[in-house]
Amino acid sequence: MYDIIIIGAGPAGLTAALYARRAEKSVLLIEKETFGGQITHSPRVENYPGFISMSGSELGEKLFEQVLAQGAEIELDTVTGISGEAGHITVTCEGGIHEGKTAIIATGSRHRDLGVENEEKFVGEGISYCAVCDGAFYKGKTVAVIGGGNSALQEAVLLSEGCTHVTVVQNLPFLTGEPSLQNILAKRDNVSFIYSTVVAAILGEDTFEGLLLRNTDTGEETVLNVDGTFVCIGQVPANQAFADVVKLNDYGYVAAGENCLPETTIPGVFVAGDCRTKAIRQVTTATADGAVAALAACRYLDAL
Repeated sequence: MYDIIIIGAGPAGLTAALYARRAEKSVLLIEKETFGGQITHSPRVENYPGFISMSGSELGEKLFEQVLAQGAEIELDTVTGISGEAGHITVTCEGGIHEGKTAIIATGSRHRDLGVENEEKFVGEGISYCAVCDGAFYKGKTVAVIGGGNSALQEAVLLSEGCTHVTVVQNLPFLTGEPSLQNILAKRDNVSFIYSTVVAAILGEDTFEGLLLRNTDTGEETVLNVDGTFVCIGQVPANQAFADVVKLNDYGYVAAGENCLPETTIPGVFVAGDCRTKAIRQVTTATADGAVAALAACRYLDAL
């Protein structure tokens, strides 16, 4: 039986494993896809303290190597559920079961995709999901922002400060973001809006060239030539396997605050990173969550 089983090996899960091992707890880290999480898709990371610039994959590798060096055990598998009681938690995977005294859910969330051909091909090379992370790479260039909610409008405001032109593409005939954000953008000469329109295709063979747009009312298709596109149509957390153990909000995120303590039916279950309710989802807030959750789990173990 492990002291701590960590589900998810993104920045939150890896940091939790690091802190738990340094506290001399036995750790099993379970990941279903990529060690390092979503950050590995970013071609350059320039907002992580201590590093001027590096790729997301480099950051993921460094975190992973650090955890391995500390002696955490690794399992590549998909978790399908959690059950048990205080001090004895069973984590069920497609490939078997594992037992631990505590568990940390750090499954993260993924950006909702457009669902069109070539989207994955150009992620990090024309398609982005975070202006804070990648906006500086498009300074002096033209970009599109897909979406009309608060997140999309906030991205557009940030991008308009450095880009020559920002085109906001909304699938509805109106914006749904806050009026204050709409007013800011309406006053900027380098921002324009296209309504009742969706992305029908991404243009380009070897390099990103722009978007094929389709009007949802008329079916008319037009080409929008831009240097990059920021997709802001929501995120999808990966928490359904734990819906009977922890409380999820209406959007599927684990209801938990900065203490990383969810409302749960099993004592000793904690949550960290983008899969929980929070205002800011960045690599630094994910690593912070990992530290908080691991230390909370260690305190819980010490009290058993």
